[in-house]
Amino acid sequence: MVWFILCGFALLFMNPGTSLAGVNNNVMYDGRSLIIDGQHKILFSGSIHYPRSTPQMWPSLIAKAKEGGIDVIQTYVFWNLHEPQKGQFVFNGRSDIVAFMKEVHRQGLYVCLRIGPFIESEWTYGGFPVWLRNIPGIVFRSDNEPYKAEMQRFTAKIVDLMKSNELYASQGGPIILSQIENEYKNVESAFHERGPPYVLWAASMAEGFQTGVPWVMCKQDDAPGAVINACNGMKCGETFAGPNAPNKPAIWTEDWTSQYQVYGDEPYLRRYCLSCCTLYCKERKLCKLLHGGTNFGRTASEFVTTSYYDEAPLDEYGMPNEPKYSHLKELHAAVKLSISPLLAGEQTVVNLGQSQTAYVYKVKSGECAAFLVNNGSKDAIVQFQNSPYQLYPKSISILPDCKSVAFNTGKVSAQHATRSWTPTQKFDSHQNWQEYNEPIPTYDNTSLRQNIIVDQMRTTNDLSDYLWYTFSFQHDSPNPESTLNVQTHGHVLHSFVNGVLVGSGHGVHRNAGFALESKVNLNKGINHVSLLSAMVGLPDNGAYLERRDYGLHSVKIDGKDFSTYAWGYQVGLSGENLQIYTDTSKVQWHRLSSTKHPMTWYKTLFDAPAGNDPVALNLGSMGKGEVWINGQSIGRYWVSFHTPKGTPSQTWYHVPRSFLKPTGNLLVLIEEETGVDPVKISLDRISVAKVCALVSETHLHPVSTWMYQRTSGNLNNTRQNPGRKPTAKLRCPPNSYISKILYASYGNPSGDCKTYAAGSCHSEDSTAVVQKACLGKRRCSVSVSSEKFGDPCPRISKTLLVDAQCDCQPCTEKNLVISQSPTGKLVQNKPEWSLTITNNCICTQMSVKLSCDGFQSVEKIDSSVLSKSGSVCLVKGGQPIYGNSKFSFTYASATSFPFKPLSSQVACS
Repeated sequence: MVWFILCGFALLFMNPGTSLAGVNNNVMYDGRSLIIDGQHKILFSGSIHYPRSTPQMWPSLIAKAKEGGIDVIQTYVFWNLHEPQKGQFVFNGRSDIVAFMKEVHRQGLYVCLRIGPFIESEWTYGGFPVWLRNIPGIVFRSDNEPYKAEMQRFTAKIVDLMKSNELYASQGGPIILSQIENEYKNVESAFHERGPPYVLWAASMAEGFQTGVPWVMCKQDDAPGAVINACNGMKCGETFAGPNAPNKPAIWTEDWTSQYQVYGDEPYLRRYCLSCCTLYCKERKLCKLLHGGTNFGRTASEFVTTSYYDEAPLDEYGMPNEPKYSHLKELHAAVKLSISPLLAGEQTVVNLGQSQTAYVYKVKSGECAAFLVNNGSKDAIVQFQNSPYQLYPKSISILPDCKSVAFNTGKVSAQHATRSWTPTQKFDSHQNWQEYNEPIPTYDNTSLRQNIIVDQMRTTNDLSDYLWYTFSFQHDSPNPESTLNVQTHGHVLHSFVNGVLVGSGHGVHRNAGFALESKVNLNKGINHVSLLSAMVGLPDNGAYLERRDYGLHSVKIDGKDFSTYAWGYQVGLSGENLQIYTDTSKVQWHRLSSTKHPMTWYKTLFDAPAGNDPVALNLGSMGKGEVWINGQSIGRYWVSFHTPKGTPSQTWYHVPRSFLKPTGNLLVLIEEETGVDPVKISLDRISVAKVCALVSETHLHPVSTWMYQRTSGNLNNTRQNPGRKPTAKLRCPPNSYISKILYASYGNPSGDCKTYAAGSCHSEDSTAVVQKACLGKRRCSVSVSSEKFGDPCPRISKTLLVDAQCDCQPCTEKNLVISQSPTGKLVQNKPEWSLTITNNCICTQMSVKLSCDGFQSVEKIDSSVLSKSGSVCLVKGGQPIYGNSKFSFTYASATSFPFKPLSSQVACS
């Protein structure tokens, strides 16, 4: 039986050259795979969550997914994003799921739509809108009529939206698979007799929509009817019992190329390529997360960082994460070379040694593919089909023809890349900053009052992370020294007494509750206690989410319990409620003070940096809060919460280019803590600063050296250039070049691309050979061969390690070439001239200015084309003239005017 997978990377299969996302494709399945338009297919799938990037980023992300060998884009549907208030739907901007689907379709890929509508996904409240918990009698995700009514209503809304836009494959659209519910088996037992009937109902409800494509349930071994049960987890090859019916394909709906990060934890790095290939060679299935993105605003679940899965093959900014991206690209290509025997062949398992196994797929026509697995910790030489093969420790070799190795997980010739953060703008002028101190409310100026301590989540209804708990009391003791003790299930607490901060504390992921004890000095008479409880996201998993309570639980002063006292509440911060991050005129701002107070708003203005490289705010000098750019929240920040290594979990916070205007961008922060310094904030450009290659004589050629050949309808694999040497390949990003060889060694260098040193064998010509091949170029290739470097140590296997620096191409206004010619037209009896500015540099040039003293034109020129100020003319309103491109305009004058380039801003992106 052939296994199928689909997920947030995943794998199905198709024949190379087959058109994706065609018209009116009926989607069915059997025990072998999905069947689309009558053809069995296996397709790689990668996860891109549309609201975690911007519409402007979608085309590039999808294109890079396709370039990396992905055939299917998978995404969740985010209920609380689309229906923040009951009956009020949002489907624009980052919520425009239809536009996202159409872009996927336009680029020729399929879609797996995971409706849920419970999604988890480290998304606040697991995707549920908070208003859902306020429905009387509701119990989420159980055989509960109020919940089922709402779930069906929203699912129908999404299905109808997809149908009305003809997005299902049965209508000619890209959607080939849908998911209902998500990982329900994790919680089903908590609902006792209300669990199993809910599963039956959810499956029946989904199938009743008649979308023309199959439905799946992940982590639901007893998925009923035609719904396919799928596996989620890192070790599905070991834990998945398989499909629950012989006519269903095996599907793995989730695996992770890294792991999401929470504040206070280090990033999680995973040796992913091996685990993928292990699962595929046994089960014929594979899945991966392609792009995480950014948890903008308050969308992250509790304690999850704003940056989401930055270690995925495409990082938070959409840049390839090397070598992971290229490793997986090679893996995809190698597996696709084996499509025919994988789909049609029978599997045979051959024992090659104590820890070595071959998984062989062979069809009657003779086509054959094999996966040779070494689970041991040492190299092994094995005999397979009468030929010897070297298997590296903990590795898998793919033989698309059962003869030649096309790919090995332990020897992939992919370059490594190192990102850099370069300040493009520093906010180091005190004069450019202003601040506003958030008022500390007291009981007297609150309007919401109760004689009990209320639940924070039910009171705020997710309108804010913040809830003020206030009360006032009479203190008659002559001793001013007292102890304030607060027990809370909120994530963060700031305690104020008479307007003065007396203590702060916070919980941690999976243990959010904590106690805060503060020593306070009380006034004789009335004292005002103001306790600010802050959430860092809502929970995203577990049973009975509707019953969770947050915020304060008990408050005592010197042992006296105030839990049933007269309390006043304020939902949100004053500046938040006034939306001063959009309209700053609503409050009185002041010059930046040398004394830093808690709960302070800061604002400044800045211009957008030149170019198109991703940019991020470096908030390393700040504490905890939230940031807005031109009224759009880029997310929470929490730099003061350090990891066990003593560093912030996240320092840089992504500012999408689409959030920016050319000039006058408004930056606003709410900062909860003291000891911060906004003048040390910078806006940094993210780019690839270094590229490195580590290739030995035993490395394989890139999979691209194999080619497809179809003979009599069969696929044969043939090796190109069999005598070609392994090659170290370096490639800088667009608009940059290799400016310096930082290190080169041909011999037996020690270490890797992060730390290295020359070994006992080293060619003295290493640097010179690599410099000659690579300096000044965007990309280069160097053969790992003694013919190039000489042989410093005969009879020893050689390795080439090269570390190179990437820099912007040195461009100036001198690269702007002006040419003019008459058009042959007359304007007010003056000849019309066509002027063309050619930027013959690979880098973009912005704010191009020309000398134009005395220039006049009887033909009107729009100011967005050319604007004159004194003796200087600004071209194109300062907008970019991209590398190797032209910009033209016309004017009318008795003679051509001798324009000359004066200046420009160069942008390497």
